[in-house]
Amino acid sequence: MAQRLFIENIKVALNSIRGQMLRTVLTVMIIAFGITALVGILTATDAIKASLEGNFSSLGANTITLQNRGSAITIGRSGQVPKSFPAIPFDLAMDFKKAFEFPGATVSVSFNAASAVEIRFGSNKTDPNVTVMGIDENYFKTAGYEVLSGRDFNVTEIELGAPVAVIGGDVAKKLFPNEPQQKIIGKEISVNGRRYKVIGMLVSKGSSAALSGDNQVFIPITKARSVYAGANRSFAINIMAGSAKDLDPVSGAATGLLRNLRQLRPRDEDNFSITRSDSLATSLFENLEYVTMAAAGIGLITLLGAAIALMNIMLVSVTERTREIGTRKALGAKRNSILWQFLTEAIVICQLGGLLGTLVGILIGNLVSFFLESPFIIPWFWILMAGIICFVVGVFSGLYPAIKAAKLDPIEALRYE
Repeated sequence: MAQRLFIENIKVALNSIRGQMLRTVLTVMIIAFGITALVGILTATDAIKASLEGNFSSLGANTITLQNRGSAITIGRSGQVPKSFPAIPFDLAMDFKKAFEFPGATVSVSFNAASAVEIRFGSNKTDPNVTVMGIDENYFKTAGYEVLSGRDFNVTEIELGAPVAVIGGDVAKKLFPNEPQQKIIGKEISVNGRRYKVIGMLVSKGSSAALSGDNQVFIPITKARSVYAGANRSFAINIMAGSAKDLDPVSGAATGLLRNLRQLRPRDEDNFSITRSDSLATSLFENLEYVTMAAAGIGLITLLGAAIALMNIMLVSVTERTREIGTRKALGAKRNSILWQFLTEAIVICQLGGLLGTLVGILIGNLVSFFLESPFIIPWFWILMAGIICFVVGVFSGLYPAIKAAKLDPIEALRYE
């Protein structure tokens, strides 16, 4: 009996929706907009997180970086301007590399030699936005790069400052658009008028990898020093621990050694920054919570407006169908039947808006995922939450009009004009 009554209420609700198509469509669209904002932005946030996780894992999950300034990431209210400390000179960085000893740890020294550089090969050239990095023989390992074709630098090339280079995937595509990978090795490219022999090409990490080396050229650190290094040039020290459990002891040992090389007294503060790859990822994920909060706020405010609009529609519907309500009551319909009829109608409208909004939200969120080259995401939790929220909105919006309809006096309702 209860099941038949529920099905009958659904049928009546759908007939009523068809009879008030314009107002219903407008309300459904408002609800859909709120759910789209909620599901779409949160799906996009999940896609960004997946992309960042991939980038940081490729960067090296067990990496520690020592440099003279902190991270420039200042997203959100908790963001702070990074401190700047005295430069870490080349000799000090190399002394650190020689002195640092920890089982399984690998140390590399590097610096950003030049930015906004144009690279040439014959008549082909890149945009003037390529970064030139001066690195040692351990850098690719600590930074999480892989050589696709050719080879890495050897110790002799680093010591002699040989005019050789390893190029990123984007640089290779622009300079050698039709050349197979094997034929790129051995070619000579021009970097700021100086010629370098290409000995290797890196695996491309894709456009989503903000920390990739796709648009970079790498040359031996000694060669880069002779060409680009200035008096106050600061060098970065990367340390890759053997495993994640060694991060804390490696961080402590590195801090102690660099303090000793800097000749800091026990009461002096560190005059360098130490950044762990996992803490940087955690910081970014925490700042993404602001996006989540904004999405929830936009969605809830929109849904509040939709709830008010739906309540208004239901009240108008009660007024327009007063005679119908009177007729049903005269034929024996009880108050509960009338109440559930109008309440079901409000819930159906909300669920239609929720379904439309969820589908559009998933589409928008996965468009972001597509551009970030992240996997397709189906946010099951937020799909469930969207259904629950729409049900609550439907009950909130339809309860008062339903109670008003249920309380109508059948005689007065039948006399209503």
